[in-house]
Amino acid sequence: MDERDPPDDSRLDQTLISRWRAGDERAATQLVERHAHQVARYLQSLGARDAVEELVQDTFVRVFSSLDSFRGDSSLRTWIFTIARRLLLDSRRAFKRRRDVEPVHEGDAVTEYDALDGMIAGESGQRVLDAVERLSPTQREVFALRVGEGRSYREIAAIVGTTEGAARVHYHNAVRTVKENLYV
Repeated sequence: MDERDPPDDSRLDQTLISRWRAGDERAATQLVERHAHQVARYLQSLGARDAVEELVQDTFVRVFSSLDSFRGDSSLRTWIFTIARRLLLDSRRAFKRRRDVEPVHEGDAVTEYDALDGMIAGESGQRVLDAVERLSPTQREVFALRVGEGRSYREIAAIVGTTEGAARVHYHNAVRTVKENLYV
């Protein structure tokens, strides 16, 4: 269960899944409405600028086609984020194989975080964003999930495909690097 969501959110997701399986198409629409915005923000934080809408659509196509494999070991949103991440990585690999499309570069990631917007302003905000841009892709992703989405280390580990301990280390190193770069 997502630690930011009320306890009944996982039950609501399960209810919507059951209704969808029983043929209620409105339940599918409600599931998409509940989760699509956060998936789009997450994909943007990973640098998927122009392809976000298509990736979100592809994510939910995959979600509904493989919903029977959802075991409930994590929250539905964490599972959806994992699918979105895999689709993004697959699309990046496909782009790199094609010569007519430029590959996505490390510096291309969007580094705008809603959680930071209210806390900082003006020059300070730009300095923080510049510091975040200097993070490695993994650190930036973990930082975005922790700060921007409020995800637990367990959820981050599931999404990124690492251990909970490694997620903590990446976040700790990201915070240290951001602080160091703010005072350069």
